[in-house]
Amino acid sequence: MNVFELQKIESNAIALRPITEDDTSLIVRWRNSDAVRNNFLYRKPITAETHRKWLEEKVRTGKVIQYIIELTKSGKPVPVGSVYLRDIDEENSSAEFGVFIGEDNARGKGIGTKAAHLMLGFAHNQLGLHRVFLRLLADNVSAYKAYRKAGFVAEGIFRDMIKLDGKYRDIMFMSSIQSTKQ
Repeated sequence: MNVFELQKIESNAIALRPITEDDTSLIVRWRNSDAVRNNFLYRKPITAETHRKWLEEKVRTGKVIQYIIELTKSGKPVPVGSVYLRDIDEENSSAEFGVFIGEDNARGKGIGTKAAHLMLGFAHNQLGLHRVFLRLLADNVSAYKAYRKAGFVAEGIFRDMIKLDGKYRDIMFMSSIQSTKQ
């Protein structure tokens, strides 16, 4: 599935729309902000060139499905962040999930949780993915709570799995498994 086949996903307060190259400046600004970057495992600065390469090599090939999160209450959609599925593994019916809220005034309002819930529904029901997983810094309690509300379950903590800013950090894995009725 590529970006051109994706449809908008809507709820009562937010919408997820397929990312386009026109979103490059937003993504670069958001991903390079300390508030977003400090919660990512990959912390190198993102340039417009690296983002366009990501779009070309990952999104357009279907290896990544990425949406822009928009607030829709005011009538005119306001982009506030992004949600995506990466490393989509069709053979094992799984993918890694990621989300970030880029706009400061949109954080802490449950938008990421709503976007995660919408994306999980899409992943399980439209894409037929059995397992959607994520990795987060184990000490990121607010992200953990948000992911739990969205339907993810903790699987375990990998101690000292990554070295960030000269310090080893624990990584937690969480997943959402599609329930199958037999």
